[in-house]
Amino acid sequence: MRIEGPHSPLRVPTQYEAMRMAAEAGLAPRVHYVEATAGVAVMDFIEQRPLDDYPGGLVALVEAMGVMIARLQASPPIPAFIDYPDMVSRLFAHVRRTSLFAAGVLDPHWHRLEQIRAAWDRDPARLVSSHNDCHPGNFLFDGERLWLVDWESAYRNDPFVDVAILLDNIAPTSELEAVVLRACLGRDLDADDLRRLQTARALTRLYFAGFFLSGSAAAGWRAEPDTDLAVERVPYAGSAALHAIGKLYLRGFLTGQPVPPLVPFP
Repeated sequence: MRIEGPHSPLRVPTQYEAMRMAAEAGLAPRVHYVEATAGVAVMDFIEQRPLDDYPGGLVALVEAMGVMIARLQASPPIPAFIDYPDMVSRLFAHVRRTSLFAAGVLDPHWHRLEQIRAAWDRDPARLVSSHNDCHPGNFLFDGERLWLVDWESAYRNDPFVDVAILLDNIAPTSELEAVVLRACLGRDLDADDLRRLQTARALTRLYFAGFFLSGSAAAGWRAEPDTDLAVERVPYAGSAALHAIGKLYLRGFLTGQPVPPLVPFP
């Protein structure tokens, strides 16, 4: 594979450190060769089977995904990079600088983000190895077990970030949510856990809103800035779809309402 995309050159060694650690922990395919300067890695090829084929059905599948995140967080720490709220702030500030939305439309989101940043616990001791993009499209099933791939976004982060991403993508019901939380954390959540999870879930939603809306802005498809955050329907594909999904994530950030999964899930 080749590491590509809008990543800082300083991030490439971190990505390879994460891949190697994950491979040594049995979470990712074995890495045979790395050339950080060229951005190339050679690893085992995983012949995929549909996630639908996972033995035990949906509950067993989401539990297995949660267990993998628990194993990742218990693994040796990979390098740190940036406090997650600051990462989200950089991306969202970029969206605000584009002409995608009219002046003032995104002010409530920015104000809430600033409140979160001010209250965020920045103690490095609480950070763990994190994938930071653990949607179901990055879990591969080989017929016997799962593998976690695509480590370009990996760095040390708050443990509830990966949990929040999983919940929004594989746990649309309270029953599945309970399975994921138990698998990831191995305990019942106390009041502080719930607060941290709620905050992390808001941040992950704003991050992915920024991801989708950055794609919408880059396409330059809108003649006028958008003045309305309402979404009547999500187009099938294209820049308009990115824009609509981004707005749904903006809504979820402020209200806690459900957001669409990043990829289809059984």
